[in-house]
Amino acid sequence: MSLKGQVWRPSGATLFTLVSGVLSAGVVWLLGKHYGLSPAQMGLVWLGVQALLTAVMAGYRLYQQREPKSDDDRQAKTAREKVSTPAYITEMRDYLKHHYGLTWRSKVRFVVICGSPNQTDLAVPGLTEAGWLEANNVVAVWGGSLLPGADSARIAVLRKLKRCAVSAIVLVYDGELRQAMQGDLIVRQLNERYKKLGWRVPLYLWGVQKSAWSQEGRETQPVGCLLAPHTTPPELVETLKSLPDTLIEPGVQQGLGSHTHDFLLRLGWQLRNGMAERFHALAVSLLTGPYAVPLRGVMFSPAVYPKDGTDRQRWLPDNSWNAILNDLPSLRIQRAGMAWERTLYQAVLVALGLTCAGVLFSWNTNRQEITDAQQLAVTARDEHQNADKRLAALGELQREMARLQYRSQHGVPWYSRFGQSQNDDLLARLWPEYARSALPLLRDASAARLRDALTAWNALPADSDPRAKLSRDAYNWLKAWLMLNRPEKMDANFFTSTVMALWPRRDGVAPGVWQYEGPRQLAFLAQNLPSHPAWKIASDPQLVATTRSALLRLIGQRNAESALYQKMLVQVSRNYADMRLTDMTGDTDASRLFTTDDVVPGMFTRQAWDDAVQPAIDKVVSERRDEIDWVLSDNRHPVMQDISPEALKARLTERYFTDYASAWLDFLNSIRWQKAATLSDAIDQLTLMADVRQSPLVALMNTLNTQGRAGQQQEALTDSLVKSAKNLLSTDDAKAIDQKAGAHGPLDAAFGPVLGLMDTKGSGDNSLSLQTFLTRVIRVRLKLQQVTGAADPQAMMQALAQTVFQGKSVDITDTRDYGSLVAASLGQEWSGFGQAVFVQPMEQAWQQVLSPTAESINNQWQQAIVNDWQQDFNDRWPFSPDKQSEASLPLLSQYLRNDTGRITQFVKTSLGGVLRREGRHWVPDAIAAQGLHFNPDFLNALNQLSELADVAFTGGDAGVHFALMGKPARDVMQTDLYLDQQKLDYHNQVENWQPFVWPDSQWKPHTTLTWTSVSAGERIYADYPGSWGFIRLLDRAQVQATDNSTFILSWKVKDGSPLNIMMRTDAGEGPLALLKLKGFRLPQQVFLDTDSVPDVPSDNGGGDGL
Repeated sequence: MSLKGQVWRPSGATLFTLVSGVLSAGVVWLLGKHYGLSPAQMGLVWLGVQALLTAVMAGYRLYQQREPKSDDDRQAKTAREKVSTPAYITEMRDYLKHHYGLTWRSKVRFVVICGSPNQTDLAVPGLTEAGWLEANNVVAVWGGSLLPGADSARIAVLRKLKRCAVSAIVLVYDGELRQAMQGDLIVRQLNERYKKLGWRVPLYLWGVQKSAWSQEGRETQPVGCLLAPHTTPPELVETLKSLPDTLIEPGVQQGLGSHTHDFLLRLGWQLRNGMAERFHALAVSLLTGPYAVPLRGVMFSPAVYPKDGTDRQRWLPDNSWNAILNDLPSLRIQRAGMAWERTLYQAVLVALGLTCAGVLFSWNTNRQEITDAQQLAVTARDEHQNADKRLAALGELQREMARLQYRSQHGVPWYSRFGQSQNDDLLARLWPEYARSALPLLRDASAARLRDALTAWNALPADSDPRAKLSRDAYNWLKAWLMLNRPEKMDANFFTSTVMALWPRRDGVAPGVWQYEGPRQLAFLAQNLPSHPAWKIASDPQLVATTRSALLRLIGQRNAESALYQKMLVQVSRNYADMRLTDMTGDTDASRLFTTDDVVPGMFTRQAWDDAVQPAIDKVVSERRDEIDWVLSDNRHPVMQDISPEALKARLTERYFTDYASAWLDFLNSIRWQKAATLSDAIDQLTLMADVRQSPLVALMNTLNTQGRAGQQQEALTDSLVKSAKNLLSTDDAKAIDQKAGAHGPLDAAFGPVLGLMDTKGSGDNSLSLQTFLTRVIRVRLKLQQVTGAADPQAMMQALAQTVFQGKSVDITDTRDYGSLVAASLGQEWSGFGQAVFVQPMEQAWQQVLSPTAESINNQWQQAIVNDWQQDFNDRWPFSPDKQSEASLPLLSQYLRNDTGRITQFVKTSLGGVLRREGRHWVPDAIAAQGLHFNPDFLNALNQLSELADVAFTGGDAGVHFALMGKPARDVMQTDLYLDQQKLDYHNQVENWQPFVWPDSQWKPHTTLTWTSVSAGERIYADYPGSWGFIRLLDRAQVQATDNSTFILSWKVKDGSPLNIMMRTDAGEGPLALLKLKGFRLPQQVFLDTDSVPDVPSDNGGGDGL
């Protein structure tokens, strides 16, 4: 450390005064701003605080320095001073003060010599005896030994002399001692002394070299090396190795002068022969690690001889000390630990500097702001300026005031503070200037525009379309005008948009400038109008009353209800999460039974109604006149009933619960029942559904029971007592059942059917209820478990299904019908939900039972009917059109007889419970056939054969009665038709009907058609043997129906002439019906596989698949 750094040492009182002054000034300034104190008041408070702190400090110092009152106290004080300050320190202070004056501390440096007494005297003779020696502004003080247990207090007391008492420490040793020294020990002892001094002073190693010859009379000089900061152990070793090169020349000269003066040469030889390397271990301890010491140099000398003629405390340093003494002024000493005094001193100075700079910068910033604001205010109110410049200046002034307002609310920037902020004062001075410019330019001009627009609108015919179309705009104009008259109602955004829409261009102002500046300046005026009520415009009662009466007739207030309702829902929706199926079913496993991805919005729950929606509606109603009606009502005349708060509350409540019910209906109707792959899965589903404790259905219905009662109100006690009194007075008119008893709510219409299933109070035994349904489900589950646990489950399932097919009822069909009845009782609005949770579970279980049974019926159908049919008819005409052999009519009648035919008997015995005959057609039973998927081809074929049996097999055997009549044709003289033993002979005579029967009872089957033309004799058109000959002939004819029983048959011969015969049937199409058997194939299956049937929902809930 340089000598200059030791000139001034601030006292504790000075530091205390500076620190307390800065801190108290900051605290007073911050609190003063908070409590609204003026700068003068804050200065007085600061002075009072400083005076109080100074008085406290002075009192403490006086208490510490008070004189002892008794002899014992005086003796104790003297003893403490003796112990705390050794005698040689006092002597040294007096000596130095005498020789160097009062400023001796800035002139004298202290060097501590450490080492054993013998070694110390070899380096500085007489130092251990005297304790300290002075020589030319340097005081050498013996610091004792560095061995453990040595007295290190000799160094600590030096701190009483000056702030940085020691400039360097010199450790003296000889060759033997260096061999015994441990580096870690030296480092620990030095660091202990550094702590007591408070400074990390540089260290010099002084090696005293012994010699066999006396070195007295030798010319001495400093021998050694000075080290740079942060020298490493290898660098120290290399420096010592290079030292012998500098010792050779002076060593030789001294040896030539006296052969005993061998110090330099011997030292050089020792350094070359290992002494330098032996320094490495010591250097590692001294220069490395967290406790490294600032090693400044390594010096060597032989024993120094004392000089005669010196005073006891006087030191005449040997020339070997010159290197260290000359190096002392250049040393820089560091603090041991934290230099808190200097750091605090510097921090205080920096804080004071920054405070001064901040005050100056803040003053300049605030001065500039005040100057700019004044210039803007002057320009804005200058009426000689054009409108563009005035508007632009007003915009700049407005932005400056907006900035001042923001700073007033959120605090001014740090660079504008430092006690110089004039933000609030400047803003207060600018408001009048702003009013002088803005009120004529903005307020008065806007009010005039709005007044003119309202006057023009009122002048329109009362029933005209323009007046009706502008009614919404007129309402906005009136509202904006009233906001100028009633500042507390001002809505800046609404006012700005309304005025700009009415006033898109301004005379004397460029369109771009007005479109940019207009909205901003109008918004600023509107935002600050409520805080300046004096700026309001004068009222115009006549204009307001005229406009209000006209608007009330046109628009009323219903248009505002939608906005209020949507705003209310938006506010509520933020606080309530959507309700999912898992939330409604609690801890139950709903995914095993039913699922849906839809949710119920959180705002449509009972909790939302009780906690948020109902209070919100009450708040909207209470604020209706403040938010809406103040525009169209002056509170002196009653508003119309339809816009009263009570009517508004009723409409908002009704609208909410309508949306509430719709949200729940949409969600519940989106529920889909999970498909069960096997009968065991279906049984598991039924088990879970019927378990009251774990049933997701029960949990869901309980949730619906809670949510569906939102808004319900119990009948008050007074109302109940009044009703009872009325019933007593009019017993004749009293109702047996009071339909209005109990709780009533706005959701009764929507949730009533579902709540009815849960509420069984007062119900009859035949009422539908969830409990009854679950009881029936338990029966079905037990029955199905018996089926699956039987020895032959499939046979038992078939027997169960056959019972139903035969028209008998069982538990599973009864429960299925009961579930359909429950679903139907919920109404069309709940159809999706009812089908999913009440119908589909039973249908699915029934389907699992029917699947193997349907396959069994298909097998029976094939074995009993289809196989024989194919063997009897598939290779014969008309079933195979390309075959010549014909099907047997007696055999066909065995299949097709309506009463005793094989097909009819099969349907009656095997499908009688699921198929019923309606007229000529077979149709599935809507109730019994639920879950069955009939093959459409089977039903079509069955009905086709049934219709054919009614026509051709009415008596059991084949027999069709009909009549034929010849018709004339061009170039045809005669037409003959032979049907078995019957003949139609037509010679173009008078037409008449001739009865026929097919086939002929004589059973001589043969059919022939001949004709005779005008140019040739009789020719044969067709000749078919067999009973199907007439049907074959009909197959070749062109048939034209004239009505339901009359047909014209026409055959074209080779020359193009037609042979015409008219046929009249007794039933249906007569023999023509048999042509439908051409290519006919009997279906293989009665029921289709479930996987092959598309999932098309049926309106009636049935599963017939038709």
